[in-house]
Amino acid sequence: MKIILFGPPGVGKGTQAKLLVEEFHSAHISTGDLLREAVKNKTALGLKAKSFMDAGNLVPDDVVIGLIEEVLKSDEARDNFILDGFPRTLPQARALDALFEKIGIRLDSVISLEVNNEEIINRLDQRRLCRGCGRIYTIARIGADLKKCPSCGGELYQRDDDKPEPVRRRLEVYQQQTKPLIEYYRETDRLVPIDGMDEIGYVHKLVLDALYKNRI
Repeated sequence: MKIILFGPPGVGKGTQAKLLVEEFHSAHISTGDLLREAVKNKTALGLKAKSFMDAGNLVPDDVVIGLIEEVLKSDEARDNFILDGFPRTLPQARALDALFEKIGIRLDSVISLEVNNEEIINRLDQRRLCRGCGRIYTIARIGADLKKCPSCGGELYQRDDDKPEPVRRRLEVYQQQTKPLIEYYRETDRLVPIDGMDEIGYVHKLVLDALYKNRI
């Protein structure tokens, strides 16, 4: 499978990406991970990316595309990958298509996990993380008064960007960025919209059903 997966904060995109990697034994291509690895290994592109990051600037699209190209040319990723977190803008999508054409890759599907914004805001407002083991809990399951992690006893806390106002701003930015992307992939008949608000296992089933249907 050759898949792009995108969705807003709080929809469970990371979980679905992990399940798809396990299902298809795919290479999981995360641009954030690629940048960190390239900087750590001091590759040519990594050093170029670091110069922008150190200056507090965004890494240019051509550098990110270059990192993706290096991965896609490897035997383990060329024919079986899930691209997670990229593209985020229309110019990036066009540049990525140009790369696919250049190295002879035909994308299977673009999975778009769709959400109800108010439900996402409520879901993230309910989320608590453990400072000790990193486990994630929801108030609905553990109760609002619980302050310690049931697993390790670490402190439970709420991330600042999980609070309603920051989440609203993140969702607004996401919708502004992805609306042109959704239209772009819909027009090229590659978009697979999936209701991402259901239970994790059911969302995964919807994704698999859509992927296999597209292959028939």
